[in-house]
Amino acid sequence: MKSDKKNIRHFSLPQLQEYFSAIGEKAFRAKQVYEWLWLRHATTFDAMTNISKDLRQKLEENFVLPAVQVDATQHSNDGTIKSRFKLHDNHLVEGVLIPTDSRQTACVSSQVGCSLSCKFCATGYMARKRNLDYDEIYDEVALINQQAMESYGKKLSNIVFMGMGEPLLNYKNVLQAIEKITSPDGLGMSPKRITVSTAGVAKMIRQLGDDKVRFNLALSLHAANDKKRSEIMPINDTNSLKELIDALNYFYKATGNEISFEYILFDNFNDSKEDADELIKIYRQVPADLVNIIEYNPIDNATFRKPDALKAEQFMEYLAKNRVNARLRRSRGKDIDAACGQLANKG
Repeated sequence: MKSDKKNIRHFSLPQLQEYFSAIGEKAFRAKQVYEWLWLRHATTFDAMTNISKDLRQKLEENFVLPAVQVDATQHSNDGTIKSRFKLHDNHLVEGVLIPTDSRQTACVSSQVGCSLSCKFCATGYMARKRNLDYDEIYDEVALINQQAMESYGKKLSNIVFMGMGEPLLNYKNVLQAIEKITSPDGLGMSPKRITVSTAGVAKMIRQLGDDKVRFNLALSLHAANDKKRSEIMPINDTNSLKELIDALNYFYKATGNEISFEYILFDNFNDSKEDADELIKIYRQVPADLVNIIEYNPIDNATFRKPDALKAEQFMEYLAKNRVNARLRRSRGKDIDAACGQLANKG
């Protein structure tokens, strides 16, 4: 039977104050509860120890607090930690903590599954079940932050929306989650340390510009001509490279925020000199800071392979010779299916 109780975290502070006033409680109690919900990340009403037992009981009777739970964790040989998170309706999503000497990065999911069907991505072979609510995305980040503190004694330094799902197809919740993550009464993280990665939804990239967001944007490019890109990323059929280039320039003009490209190297598909030339051409049409060249990570449903080390090195050298700021991103967490493109709730 569906409960008609409302999710308390979907109430703003003024709305909570209004509720507390209506039940004859002092307004400052609302602030205390609000702090427990976000700043102190309480997952039950009982955890709110400076609130009277009677009031906690009343909250329990009138609201739900559907906190995300860690369902399983796996530890990679390289220190990466992958978590499978269980949502209140038993759906599962995955998130990853990627530690380095200088950073603690959370890779988070924004949807249960994905509707875009990119041919090289394990999540793309799953159906999209639903969007994550903003409080669920916040929970993912807060739980990975706890892992960073427990395992490495350091808070998260960066967040990338590169997990399961297309963030710009869950636009409102992703922006609300980032607002909470960057708020002083949330995790207080700088928006400059957050990157939202998109497979390329031109209309929503423009919307980001109109909304004057303060976080960084990454475009999953992976092929630098429309024919090849449409082969591996069906979204390109309705969001051509020209439309995406125009949208990225619009975004940059409106926000001045950092833009980067992601480009997975596939053996004998997008790793030739001609492919590099096409990539250079696109790079020069957008004020991009960086091209992340990514090692391909094998998945069960696809037959792609990564090129050998020499070929990858030659590709990188050619980009450098043509003054492209490119970095080869080594995969982390491959042994636990936690690397780029491998998230599929396999546990």
